[in-house]
Amino acid sequence: MITKNEEVPKLAEAFEMKSLYFKREDLHPYGSHKGRSTPFMMNHYIKLGFKKFAISSSGNAALAAAHYVEHLNSIGVTGISLEILVGQHIKTKKLRKLEQFASDSIRITSHDRPLQTLFTITKDPEIKGLRQSNDDVSLIGYETLAAELAQIPNLKAVFMGTSSGTTAQALSQYFADNGLKIEFHIVQTSSCHELVNDFTNDPVIDEDSIADAIVDRTATRKNALLKLIKENGGNGWIASNEQILAAQEITKKNTGIDISTNSALSVAGLMQAVYTGNIWDGAVACIICGD
Repeated sequence: MITKNEEVPKLAEAFEMKSLYFKREDLHPYGSHKGRSTPFMMNHYIKLGFKKFAISSSGNAALAAAHYVEHLNSIGVTGISLEILVGQHIKTKKLRKLEQFASDSIRITSHDRPLQTLFTITKDPEIKGLRQSNDDVSLIGYETLAAELAQIPNLKAVFMGTSSGTTAQALSQYFADNGLKIEFHIVQTSSCHELVNDFTNDPVIDEDSIADAIVDRTATRKNALLKLIKENGGNGWIASNEQILAAQEITKKNTGIDISTNSALSVAGLMQAVYTGNIWDGAVACIICGD
């Protein structure tokens, strides 16, 4: 098991639930759940002959890719390069993390429109873009996460903050393919909620979300993901900044764990579900995804 399924009984008691677990992807060696799929994608394409990679990301996916290139270098795999394209308004904290990986193999460049730049440079057939939202190879990389979650006794539901929906689709599909009736609940923000609009008619607070990793507005995976969620009995939730902060506070109080605003989305979604009458006769898991 790569990361632990950590039971949090005091938080479960606070929510009047039978059993609650945190899936501690924040403790993944590469910093987040993206460490499951990004290296898998790179391995897949390295086997096909690619050595040059590029990624448009200012967060966890880029960090996972950088970690993996550094790992390959450490075990003597040579010739692999990575360009990380970031926007000009990237937060200083995230930029500093990425800059720690800068080397002859890893280059960080700033662009007005990093995603469009990625599309341009990957017209070169020797450069492979790493974009999970439209590459189904990425789905396979999350099977290990799904298998670990399935080890939680009597698991009935999973909550996760969601941007493109790639991880949610991969986990839901794994559960379905293996005959596991597990609800999947996706949580988005007041700034970006294209995937969950079908689940709510409530007005959305107009604010810039403090959970800044939820940014995908193209919703490429929406149809496939929503079909799976509706089949497994899950739901979609929108978390305001107030709810995210409340989730961080109640988590710290009852577990002693400081979770990021992005990780807190899973708890914020669970809070809404509980307060609107959702009850499970088994365990629920919140994915603590990382920064």
